[in-house]
Amino acid sequence: MRWTAFVWEGASRAFNQRPAVTNLVLVLAASGGGGLVAYADSQSDQPQGPKKKKVVVLGTGWGGTTFLRNLDSKLYDVQVISPRNYFAFTPLLPSVTCGTVEPRSVVEPIRRILEKKGGDFKFWEAECFKIDPAKKKIHCRSNAGTNFDGNGEFLVDYDYLVVAVGARSNTFNTPGVEENCHFLKEVEDAQKIRRSVMDCFEKASLPYLNEEERTKNLHFVIVGGGPTGVEFAAELHDFVTEDLSKLYPSVQHLVKISLIEAADHILTMFDKRITNFAEDKFGRNGIDVKTGYKVVKVAKDAITMQNPAAGDVAVPYGMAVWSTGIGTRPFIVDFMKQIGQANRRVLATDEWLRVRECDDVYAVGDCATINQRRVMEDISEIFRVADKDKSGTLTVKEIQDILEDIYVRYPQVKLYMKSKQMNGIADLIRTGNGDTEKESVELSIEEFKKALSLVDSQVKNLPATAQVAAQQGQYLAKCFNKMEYAEENPEGPIRIRGEGRHRFLPFRYRHLGQFAPLGGEQTAAQLPGDWVSIGHSSQWLWYSVYATKQISWRTRALVISDWGRRFIFGRDSSGI
Repeated sequence: MRWTAFVWEGASRAFNQRPAVTNLVLVLAASGGGGLVAYADSQSDQPQGPKKKKVVVLGTGWGGTTFLRNLDSKLYDVQVISPRNYFAFTPLLPSVTCGTVEPRSVVEPIRRILEKKGGDFKFWEAECFKIDPAKKKIHCRSNAGTNFDGNGEFLVDYDYLVVAVGARSNTFNTPGVEENCHFLKEVEDAQKIRRSVMDCFEKASLPYLNEEERTKNLHFVIVGGGPTGVEFAAELHDFVTEDLSKLYPSVQHLVKISLIEAADHILTMFDKRITNFAEDKFGRNGIDVKTGYKVVKVAKDAITMQNPAAGDVAVPYGMAVWSTGIGTRPFIVDFMKQIGQANRRVLATDEWLRVRECDDVYAVGDCATINQRRVMEDISEIFRVADKDKSGTLTVKEIQDILEDIYVRYPQVKLYMKSKQMNGIADLIRTGNGDTEKESVELSIEEFKKALSLVDSQVKNLPATAQVAAQQGQYLAKCFNKMEYAEENPEGPIRIRGEGRHRFLPFRYRHLGQFAPLGGEQTAAQLPGDWVSIGHSSQWLWYSVYATKQISWRTRALVISDWGRRFIFGRDSSGI
């Protein structure tokens, strides 16, 4: 019996050209007179679903992590890129510097967060160094340097890009800051400060130093009187008085803590009652608060300050911490130049967190700020939309018909009316036309402009805080989750410079309050509604809020146990 194979050349070519063969069946038939080999290929007739859009997230801080935790991962192919593979609870970094809380208690691995979410997530520990919005690609570099060139560089394309890289410390180009000062932005910074504090005490305890050298080593300088600088000064004071004074009794009387602020007061973003209490308390505790001083130079052994009355003053120090504000990361500066935002401090986004002059790129957190549209920029378009009968004038009723959309699109209108104690639109219009008793009263374009001419004075930039970044990440995730639905069912206000409505309501920040720990188990709290509380009760409220806001039960348990350990055993003074 012979087996003979007959191959049909045309069918073979067709077979080889088919894109996705899922089954191949060979039938060999034998007979006395010959044989035949026949084949059949079966291709899946199952319809392939639409390809998921790729969302690339840069950064694992408050904005990026909150976005990832709230995003519906079934809808997108999500790729996360960050030079650190964890999320850090940054409000507790001052506590880490003095051993009140341990470093690992305030971090959660990002892969664990993504694992709990499920879905299609990928994470790469690398740093973005260039964004190419024209080609929708980002250039990244891994610290490992694993590719054939040894530099660890690779490209990632995106459909949507979420920039959440935060910011770096702003030195204001002050000479010597980078080389001689500590910063307090990352967990590694807090660990370095902790080691430096202990090194200063150990150096001051050496037998061959004189009194002047010991005093210099134990002078701790904090530059910046904002919340971070004030909290670190309070933590350091508690660490010294409650723990280190017992371990270093021979030098504890030489310790000096100085807080330098260029403005006239510390904590200027807080209520004046809190500012005054903090300055008085620090004075009683022996913390030297120097307001009205600007640091102009930081040398290895001395800090030079300027004051209009005192002139240049140079003071020796043992350790300096720089906490004066935030600056833009270098690759964000380059990106801003590409898209025509070269003269800005940070990325400008619209009220929907979309980077201006750039398609499909969003930004949240400290690396960006919302550029709220001014009413006076759109006043003619607002007038046109409101003037439905095209009469060239507006009645009170026509304004009322569009008023809610104006409130949503331009929140400064409502804020202005509230600040002037206006009861309604009639009071606002009265500034442009004295008679608003009747709905038939008509306003010209000039009278309409006059009525709204001052409302833009209420436009303010949002603070660079974890609270803002977290709310932005949550808002943006909700927008992504219903992006397809919103195309057919827009929920936003009327488009002033276009047709129809915006897909989403604009982002609105809701201030939930702020804390300023002042040491000695006392905290200042400023909550919505002008509610201010200062003292021990506010400290327990601070404990409760910060424990609740932890990102996982693991970190929550660790932080609470660290607080308990500190109450029982004191802070750890080892230099590791």
